[in-house]
Amino acid sequence: MSEICPFCSNDSQIRQSNNSAISFLDKYPVTKLHSLIVPKRHVRSFFDLNHQEQLDCLILTNEIKLQLCSTDSTISGFNIGINDGLDAGQTISHCHIHLIPRRKNDVEHPMGGIRHVFPEKGYYGKFLELIQT
Repeated sequence: MSEICPFCSNDSQIRQSNNSAISFLDKYPVTKLHSLIVPKRHVRSFFDLNHQEQLDCLILTNEIKLQLCSTDSTISGFNIGINDGLDAGQTISHCHIHLIPRRKNDVEHPMGGIRHVFPEKGYYGKFLELIQT
């Protein structure tokens, strides 16, 4: 029995779309308005998308970013990420881009951002010195 793709059978409210991609709020957000940008074609890896699909995903990511900033003035940054492959933490076998709004003081030490996927590597060099003082 094959697994049903939650993005192909998406019951979330689509916020925006273009020729190759759709966007909706993440069902398990790490911050308020955490959004997903998902290609319409069922493909596991971002690298398996054709160039137009990649471009459409990135264009939609930018459009959603602008929309979020216009609706929430507390947003002061973003983390953008793709978990590509099981060893990278991908849990749904359909490519998707996380657009995670960040706000001032949402974590104590935001330095290093996505480097914290390896907790011991998140802080480095002068960043490490800053938090140790």
